[in-house]
Amino acid sequence: MSGKVPQRSPQMGHLSCRVRNVLRGPRPEAVPVLLGRACALVGLLDVAAGVFPRFRHSRMHAIAEVLPGATGPFAAALSLSAGVLLLLLAHGLKRGKRRAWRAAVVLLPAGAVAQFTYRHSVIGVLISLALLAPLLRHRDQFAALPDPRSRWRALANFVLMGAGSLALGLVIVSAHPKTLVGDPSLADRITHVLYGLFGFEGPVDYQGTTSWTVAFSLGALGLLTAITTIYLAFRPEHPAAALTEDDEARLRALLAKHGGRDSLGHFALRRDKAVVFSPSGKAAVTYRVVSGVMLASGDPIGDVEAWPGAIERFMDEAKAHSWTPAVMGCSETGAEVWTRETGLDALELGDEAVVDVPDFSLTGRAMRNVRQMVKRIERAGYETRVRRVRDLGETELERIRRAAEDWRGTDTERGFSMALGRVGDSSDGDCLIATAHKADDEPGPYGDLKAILHFVPWGTDGVSLDLMRRDRAADPGMNELLIVAALQAAPKFDIARVSLNFAMFRSALARGEKIGAGPVLRAWRGLLVFLSRWFQIESLYKFNAKFQPRWEPRFVVYRASADLPRLGLAAMQAEGFVNMALPLPRFLRRRTTTRRPCPHRTPERDIQAA
Repeated sequence: MSGKVPQRSPQMGHLSCRVRNVLRGPRPEAVPVLLGRACALVGLLDVAAGVFPRFRHSRMHAIAEVLPGATGPFAAALSLSAGVLLLLLAHGLKRGKRRAWRAAVVLLPAGAVAQFTYRHSVIGVLISLALLAPLLRHRDQFAALPDPRSRWRALANFVLMGAGSLALGLVIVSAHPKTLVGDPSLADRITHVLYGLFGFEGPVDYQGTTSWTVAFSLGALGLLTAITTIYLAFRPEHPAAALTEDDEARLRALLAKHGGRDSLGHFALRRDKAVVFSPSGKAAVTYRVVSGVMLASGDPIGDVEAWPGAIERFMDEAKAHSWTPAVMGCSETGAEVWTRETGLDALELGDEAVVDVPDFSLTGRAMRNVRQMVKRIERAGYETRVRRVRDLGETELERIRRAAEDWRGTDTERGFSMALGRVGDSSDGDCLIATAHKADDEPGPYGDLKAILHFVPWGTDGVSLDLMRRDRAADPGMNELLIVAALQAAPKFDIARVSLNFAMFRSALARGEKIGAGPVLRAWRGLLVFLSRWFQIESLYKFNAKFQPRWEPRFVVYRASADLPRLGLAAMQAEGFVNMALPLPRFLRRRTTTRRPCPHRTPERDIQAA
């Protein structure tokens, strides 16, 4: 009973999705989005009113002049400050962030008071209150909690705000041509901006009060950059959630009962993921938050009938923080449950190569290339060993860890949905390691070790490929050799199925190369082949196809088509293909002690096909 997917009638399922969407609201609320856009518009007009004096002689000035701080040196600086802050708050308001709402509620009355004090304008006060009123009325829609964050954001803010202030400062300095004294060069203007950001007078001079207006405006930009950077540097951190020892123990208990369902189940034990459990504790969803995307991977862990409870907790957590929910690499069953329970959409992402051990053989024409390569490498003096992690000594494990780290093909560690992130941990004794060895006249730093394959458990009768590493100086074909060795040794470990790599867009590549493929499909395949120069798309497909596997489709679950670019970027960040983080300077770094140090973390499945 526990292995069956819970069914509902089509009417009840459709009604459940509609009711759940109304209660949970997976799509952004209209009011926060509209108010966020209104704040952005007012911010732009405030900035324009403070920068361009020509607005006083245009129709746009009829709108801009009644906004907070539009005239005089102080008012120009106040207009710029209010505009920049409202622009910074706009994105948070769109996502319903509570702290952005609080800041806007404080900023708008302050602008209204300044408007009345400096200009005695009732209309300006009314405009500020007109935007403040709906913010107060709909305050219950701004309840999203903060995102995970670290102190590197302070450095990012300093770089971005500094560059923006420099650019905007050049506009301010150049926006008063009629009052300029002489014809200052670009270098003089840049020097004036840099001096002005720090509160000093620069080489550019103006007639009348314009000099004070420019000075106050540049000083305000510099002060905003300093204040926001200091705030981000010293505010309390909200680090990304990580797997605790108790969470890991509960997940391992679920995998012991239900781990045979999904080949990606063991990757839920990555310690840089967080987890939510169903109310019954019989199912769980692991995830990581990347750039505001709450990214789950694979199917939920545990009893299928308890999946809806874990999915509901996942969606509630996404709503509480205003994160965009998404799932990468779930199975067809997982995609059905996710879409039915949440109203999200699913799209086939690619196929997973699974080899059934009883059906595998090197005989036959289809396996000729693999067979010849393996025989050639064996004649060159290579031998293979396939063992459980618990059967290796600590000395050999340490050598394998160091080799896997040094043989990584990229500087950036990769892997999220299909990588465990460690090798040889004491808690992963059931993992399988296949190694290739060859004695050399001059042994290297790792002795006779030439290549490594690491597999994680897939239930009690299967394994799933985690990483592939090889010495760059070794002969080509190491990965083919070790996969064949693992498949041939599998019966000794009671392994009946082996999951190899995931081939993205495999069906499009396969159908696009067949006779009779249409122009659209051929063009799509051509684009994938072109992208394969940078990403392992075609190479993974062709490598996996050598072993005559069966293909299991994998899906991405998403909220709306407009979220796909953002989801794609978040997935590439999670997998390590894109690194958005900036290194922290030493004075902003904080010493941390991890729960279980793991210096041998592993990257993506690096294919080195011959």
